[in-house]
Amino acid sequence: MDRNDSRPLLSREQLIYAITVPLSTCIVLANLVIILGIAWNRRLHNTPNYLFLSLLVADLCTGVALPFIPLMGLNRELSSGSCLVAHFFPNFLFLAFLFNLVMVHYERYICIVDPLHYGNLWMHRSFPLALLAVWAPPLLYASLPAFGWNNWTASGPNATAPSSCPPNRTACCSYRRVFPNAFIYLEVYGLVLPAILAIGGMTGRVLWITRGQLRDICRLHRSLERGRRASDREHRLNLRYARCVAAVSVTFLACWVPQLIYMHVCIAFLISDTRWSSTTHIALSCAGVGSVAVVPLVLGLANRQYTEPACTLLRRARDRWCKGQGRGRGGRSEETVGNV
Repeated sequence: MDRNDSRPLLSREQLIYAITVPLSTCIVLANLVIILGIAWNRRLHNTPNYLFLSLLVADLCTGVALPFIPLMGLNRELSSGSCLVAHFFPNFLFLAFLFNLVMVHYERYICIVDPLHYGNLWMHRSFPLALLAVWAPPLLYASLPAFGWNNWTASGPNATAPSSCPPNRTACCSYRRVFPNAFIYLEVYGLVLPAILAIGGMTGRVLWITRGQLRDICRLHRSLERGRRASDREHRLNLRYARCVAAVSVTFLACWVPQLIYMHVCIAFLISDTRWSSTTHIALSCAGVGSVAVVPLVLGLANRQYTEPACTLLRRARDRWCKGQGRGRGGRSEETVGNV
């Protein structure tokens, strides 16, 4: 590789690490806090929390792989085996994270929509089967390029390299050589987009059911109070529901819209077969994957049961620090009195 070509590549890699390493560190630490909270609290050792624990593990792995996802858009000199591994693991971890997220939303959706049959849910009766359902399909699909569904065999010394790789480099590692166009279309429109729509549909259905239940509660309250005007309690309930809807809407827009934009921009450039700015790709990929990885953290940090052990440790550390400061001040005051 020439020096003139290596300098931009190094600068792009430094930009990727500068953006993703702090974000990846925050995601990993936050997931560890919630995982330890579930592990230490025995009351949380049940199937719903085990499913959420699987999601947290997948999110933690996605946070670890976050710096490597934008690197998939750069052209690097790697062998075929190393190139397949560099593209296989980030793709598998992201798909596993997405499948786990759909499973957690589905379990909570059934809990609200059909509470009478919630205890007989298939994932409660066979938890290993639920784990197999969220980890095996991503593993099988992500490993298809390693079993021959790739463009690397068509990019030998006597073949024409993809447009993203210079023709004079036979060891150029690019996502176009690993993922065929059909593979990318199937993943985006057959796996990722339906999963996002399913999550949005289940969330909207839950909010609609909650709205209906809130109306029934207000009607019962008015019938008991025998009044036509809304009481302060009804106003508080409506305000709490409005805050819930606003929080869910903001979370969905902030976490899923960047990922949707990133996917469709990638598909647009893939269809046009044109090269685009690596800085734009880095920014969109970091914003898309990073924002999606925050979703389990929002769900976990909003539950006090998950964060109670960490809060207890912080309170103990604060109390010890305050006692140490108090002892230090008391010792200084005694020394001052003795000198006087």
